[in-house]
Amino acid sequence: MNPTDSKNFTPLQPLFLRMKNLFKSTTFLAILVCWLWSTAFALVKIGLEYSMPFQFAGFRFILAGLMLFIFIGKPRMIWNELKANWKFIAILSFAQFSGQYAFFYKGMELVPAALGAMIIGSSPLFIAVVAHFAFHNDKMTPLKTASILIGVVGIAIITLGRAKVELKNSLEYLGIGFLFINNLFSGYSNVLVSKQTRKVSPMVLSSTSLFIGGLTLFLFSIPTEGLHFEPAPAVFYFALGWLAFLSAASFAIWYGLLQRPGVKVSHLNMWKFLIPVSGAILSWILIKNEKPDLVSLVGMAVITLSLLMLNYAHRKANAVILN
Repeated sequence: MNPTDSKNFTPLQPLFLRMKNLFKSTTFLAILVCWLWSTAFALVKIGLEYSMPFQFAGFRFILAGLMLFIFIGKPRMIWNELKANWKFIAILSFAQFSGQYAFFYKGMELVPAALGAMIIGSSPLFIAVVAHFAFHNDKMTPLKTASILIGVVGIAIITLGRAKVELKNSLEYLGIGFLFINNLFSGYSNVLVSKQTRKVSPMVLSSTSLFIGGLTLFLFSIPTEGLHFEPAPAVFYFALGWLAFLSAASFAIWYGLLQRPGVKVSHLNMWKFLIPVSGAILSWILIKNEKPDLVSLVGMAVITLSLLMLNYAHRKANAVILN
């Protein structure tokens, strides 16, 4: 260390460097995104009380895309990357937002919230199966399969322990089918982004696909649902604003993580098992009559075991590759 460096050095610098590396790590950012997504389910239900599914989803994603356009602040760069990658962006816009979220919003409208959360919470299983057929280095091994299935069991324990699920009519079964299709679309779109490494920046990819997908959903809502612009209470606009913000932030971060070298689609999506855990903890904090219960704590322990098993499987696979 030269004298100039020693003058500028402070004992806190190693701590700041470690914190910076932590905040940029794949694990921290994946957990952050899953926390953001965990806040969505209740707000989607609130929004659907005052708006139609496709129209509400369209408004949400159009607003999210506009937020990112303003944040990027470089219209020429956005336009150039859009022109160079328009086919891929169009496919992703349909798969991730027009297709997947059409089934998500319609499914959530038809099924009880608890059941919807459980089916969406099982999405890592569907995504891992899609990744198994899409990548030669992301195959389902016995240990990975067991860890994912244990995670799904943990999701079921938390969900069914917190709310009684009763199916009352045939439309609810249709809603279940829609949510399963949503999970398959999610796997396909994750694979698409992961394969498109570094050809388009995550910020431009998320902003353009959100806006195009949202616009498509809104236009589709006109002949299928009609236009509905009735006055709504402040809680509706809060739900819409927060859902737009979390979409903008979470998809920009998630697309960046999918494009990182060495990140496997199935491993990254395992962190989604934390979404119901975070949702339960938030309800304990924010809702007056909600408090920790034994069943939820058991479910969280099962999910923790699942994540530990998957991380062990991931390290074991990497060790084999290095050797």
